[in-house]
Amino acid sequence: MSEWTEFGIREGMSISARSPVREIPEVAQFFGVFLAENDALLAEPFRGVTTDGVVAARDRVRTVMPTEAIREAAAGFLDLLDAPTRSRSSFPFASDEWRTWFNPHINVYRHGVMLEELSTVQRNAFLDLLRVTLSTRGYAQARDIMRLNDLLAELTGRFDDYGEWPYFVSFFGVPSADAPWGFQFDGHHLAINCAVVGDELAMTPNFMGSEPCEGRTGRFAGIRVLEVEERAGLDLVRSLDADQQRIAIQYASIMPDAVPAHLRHPVDNLTQTGAFRDNAVIPYCGIRADGFSHAQRARLVSAIDAYVGWTEEGYATVKMAEVAQHLDETWFAWMSGTGPTDPFYYRLHSPVVLIEFEHLPGVALDNPEPSRHHIHTIIRTPNGGDYGADLLAEHHTRFEHQGRNRA
Repeated sequence: MSEWTEFGIREGMSISARSPVREIPEVAQFFGVFLAENDALLAEPFRGVTTDGVVAARDRVRTVMPTEAIREAAAGFLDLLDAPTRSRSSFPFASDEWRTWFNPHINVYRHGVMLEELSTVQRNAFLDLLRVTLSTRGYAQARDIMRLNDLLAELTGRFDDYGEWPYFVSFFGVPSADAPWGFQFDGHHLAINCAVVGDELAMTPNFMGSEPCEGRTGRFAGIRVLEVEERAGLDLVRSLDADQQRIAIQYASIMPDAVPAHLRHPVDNLTQTGAFRDNAVIPYCGIRADGFSHAQRARLVSAIDAYVGWTEEGYATVKMAEVAQHLDETWFAWMSGTGPTDPFYYRLHSPVVLIEFEHLPGVALDNPEPSRHHIHTIIRTPNGGDYGADLLAEHHTRFEHQGRNRA
């Protein structure tokens, strides 16, 4: 099916995106086991995504970039909040709330302050922070994902479930030139995590998705999201010769019965590194890039840059330099066909970056099989790099060393 407008709307219970719903009996019954699993995962100390359960050393390229614009925009936003609202939005830098972002629209883990509660001036001030943290394309895509969430509200008539503004902002630490701080932006199909330690920046995990992925009429006409990421994966797999594709392609289809059940998750489906799976053990699979031709390596770099490029240009440039150092150690795995309408999944994985892209069945729309009209994507930093954890550890090491020297 080529047009999402040919799908119907899935019938189901309405679950608020705004008010906490975890204790509602219907939610507990439907999500209870899944939520208990999340709670157990959150209780584990953060280690980071690894290939074998052991955090591998990596040659991290220090960002060493100006972070004043991000810090000033954050401080400007916080200055507009009254004391109670600012208190609700603020957490210690080392808080576990970093790890409770959640892709589905339901409010079972949300924290901080919701944009919908704020005045237009306050809301625009936060958007200014998002604008200077993300690239032009990344910011435009984030905003369009929010607008398409409003389209879902109109399509379903469930205005308590969806909308442009039920997205939550949290700050960790206080914006500072020296002390660690950061912010999180979390809601349906969008989770942005930014940690700042002096002149160092960490921008993972970041999640972007949408259902549907484009608007057709009215104020939604012309909106299209995640097209760059979709095309980058297709271009890469199509650049492989037949022998390479036999190695890269793990399964010939991602239809419900084509992939083993143990690879599927009740919420994230084939995505292995979604919310709460901060310590996931993901072995390398697919084809390793050390045998790629020059043209194929260029395609691989472009595919990774499609995600790294969500973020501010200075950070993205440094991150891509780090990616380049490990390009021969990068693996590419694919599931499904490569035709013009085939839904698919792919993964890009190295010691310094892990990216997943997936087409899914409908949730708001009623298509039971995956289609190109529902997409989830995520980028992580394996081996302890998410949420700025490695930056924080280095900061403490330098601080303790300086303290010993002063003594």
